[in-house]
Amino acid sequence: MITDRIEKIRQNYVNARPAISCERAYLWTESHKKTEGRQVAIRRAQAFYDTCDKLAVHIFDGELIVGAVGEFRKCGILTPEFSWLWVDKEMDGFDKRPQDPYVMTDEQRAFVRENIFPYWKDKSLEEAFLARVPEETYKIGVDTGVIDNDSKWRQAVGEVTPDYQDVLFVKGFGGIIREAEEKIAELDETVPDEMDKIIFYRSVILTSKGIIRFANRYADEAERMAAEQEDGKRKEELLRIAANCRKVPESPPETFYEAIQFVWFTQIGGILSENPLSLNPGRFDQYMNPYYEADRAGGIITEDLAQELIEALWLKYSEWVWTISANTADYFAGYNQFQNLTVGGRTREGLDATNDITYMALKATEEVKTHQPGLSVRIHADCPEEFLGAVTHLVSKGTGFPAIHNDSVGYQMLLNAGYEPEDARDWNNCGCVVPHYRKTGEWTAAVNVNFGCALEYALNEGKSRMTGEKMGLPEKPCRDFASYEEVKDAFYKQFENLCRHSIIATVTAQKLHQEMVPRPFLSSCIEACLEDGKDLSNGGAKYNVGPVITGIGLAVVANSLAVIKRLVYEDKVTTMEELDAALAADWEGYEELRKKAQAVPKYGNDDDYVDKIAIEIANWYYREIHQYKDVFGSPFNTAFMGISNYIPMGRVLGATPCGRKNGEPSSEGVSPYAGSDTSTPLAAMRSAAKVNQEIHSGGTLLNLRLNHDLVATKRGQANLGAMIQSFFALGAFHVQFNTLSSKLLREAQARPEEYKDLLVRVAGYSTQFVNLSKSMQDAIIARTEHAEF
Repeated sequence: MITDRIEKIRQNYVNARPAISCERAYLWTESHKKTEGRQVAIRRAQAFYDTCDKLAVHIFDGELIVGAVGEFRKCGILTPEFSWLWVDKEMDGFDKRPQDPYVMTDEQRAFVRENIFPYWKDKSLEEAFLARVPEETYKIGVDTGVIDNDSKWRQAVGEVTPDYQDVLFVKGFGGIIREAEEKIAELDETVPDEMDKIIFYRSVILTSKGIIRFANRYADEAERMAAEQEDGKRKEELLRIAANCRKVPESPPETFYEAIQFVWFTQIGGILSENPLSLNPGRFDQYMNPYYEADRAGGIITEDLAQELIEALWLKYSEWVWTISANTADYFAGYNQFQNLTVGGRTREGLDATNDITYMALKATEEVKTHQPGLSVRIHADCPEEFLGAVTHLVSKGTGFPAIHNDSVGYQMLLNAGYEPEDARDWNNCGCVVPHYRKTGEWTAAVNVNFGCALEYALNEGKSRMTGEKMGLPEKPCRDFASYEEVKDAFYKQFENLCRHSIIATVTAQKLHQEMVPRPFLSSCIEACLEDGKDLSNGGAKYNVGPVITGIGLAVVANSLAVIKRLVYEDKVTTMEELDAALAADWEGYEELRKKAQAVPKYGNDDDYVDKIAIEIANWYYREIHQYKDVFGSPFNTAFMGISNYIPMGRVLGATPCGRKNGEPSSEGVSPYAGSDTSTPLAAMRSAAKVNQEIHSGGTLLNLRLNHDLVATKRGQANLGAMIQSFFALGAFHVQFNTLSSKLLREAQARPEEYKDLLVRVAGYSTQFVNLSKSMQDAIIARTEHAEF
């Protein structure tokens, strides 16, 4: 049962409004003013050190795990070196944004405009990207909903899993300093390549000293508070906190409590260094269980205290707020930072990996009901029944957790990407559904591509139906298409063009990240970077996996092409000219034709007529994207992962042949179009499993809704477990479930103050339902609520 301490902290988490702190941005700016002319990596490392040295320390009431990015308990920071333009443009209305609003005072706004933003004019990553990206790519790729990669030039990359197993828990940051100093002693500054390595190691020394200084300042504060504390129990806790902070992260942890604090200091170091997306805790149960077992055997810790510490960590993950533009918030709705924590699966040797911490992580997610960390589980064919039962039990609680993954397909995806078998077996999730590994550098969410726009431009002479603007390649009027094959060819021509511009935008951003924002702190957490003296941004990791391009609208396009094929060219019940007129009219006056279109087989019902079209599109997409190489020579990768991207990408899309109307949401992942999976969840699963998921190493996502009564009992949960295993036996990678009724969700819409901690699965993540815009809430409610297996 949740402790009073955790419940008090949880209530603050639930009720506090995310607030912006300006302190990190100010300290970062002041440091840069003093380091003009020095190497970029050194300047960024010095700024990190100066921030760790001067950022105010805050130990909040009752905390057992300490470390904060700012003065607020629920806090976001600014990173003007990446972008200040969008902040300046939007911050006057931060509190009024429909999605992910922030609290920011007039005094703060005046302060950053006077003391921070002027320095960064013409120096930010965003300004450089907008200046360099080709005009045609800019036209379709900047805040358009056609292709979108603004999280890669308004923000940091993130998408790293710190290596606790082989680096951090073995060396500590003190050991990393000593290793870097030894490397420098072996290098010669007269050799250009070695000079670059020396700069890298010096930057790592600075950041490592910075995070140690940060921890020691927390130790000082804990000791100060303990001296003034009259409550004997709290005094003892503060002294223990001080001892932990003196020990870690400078030295390797020796106890479970020290290891938990080490993990959070590493996480907060990553946040202060770049405010990243998808800074993943990785396989938490694998690197934490040895400390738990040793402490239990030595009588150092109880199960209850270990559970409380895990839940305290969950709350820390959730209190940091990712500060993003309104456009980015449309794609990543719900204050979600995608800190993906993975449990279960197999060991590097291929044995079952579940342990006590596996179950404690599941329990923590059930009890605290936080939206972070993003809890993922790996299920293999012979996983313990107890584990599968614990997973389906958590599903029944309605939080949308956990994300459930096929262990063998994740392994195969990494093998296909060039990983060694033992490393592939050791995979963790990154972001939402991306199989990843802790020795990897990767952009897992490089670009979102709107499949629906490619079809729209093919059918509308290269123009947007919503604006009439020419956005695609020239094309003849759709009435002149003589066959279904001509329609497909036109679609693929437009699709190819969108893919090409996605690559251009990504490579442009990659080059700028190399030049402008090296990553010394997070590079210090990656083994090969330390061994070879090379920053993550320069390909320092053991594996440099090509960027992932995410496809949006697979079901919408497959359904639409099926309608054209059936109604126009096979049954000849309509013409392309009439269909074009219906789409231009948003189906108004064409209600009978729309009914016929809606009656054509839809993806998600195990009907090969349309499912084969979806397979063809997905295979073509993989081949098209995979032919391109990134700055490291790695092939680009594809994904069908879902975030909230299908909402803004539907907003710019006119009516589609499947019966969808102007501006309505598109479809996400390999999920059916909302409400169109009218058969059973098994049928939806069979449709999704037909897509060759193992080739899409950026991950695939299936979202399903189940009536809560289906999983309310042990028998229902057992049936769900059997269904998941059957789905995975077909070669599918991922599935997740919402089990909240539409009635309950509508009540939460009407009375949000009563449902502040109600979690829902948005796409590849869960978040508080009341923190979503109404359009996002409506999109979740629109999903089919399956009442039987």
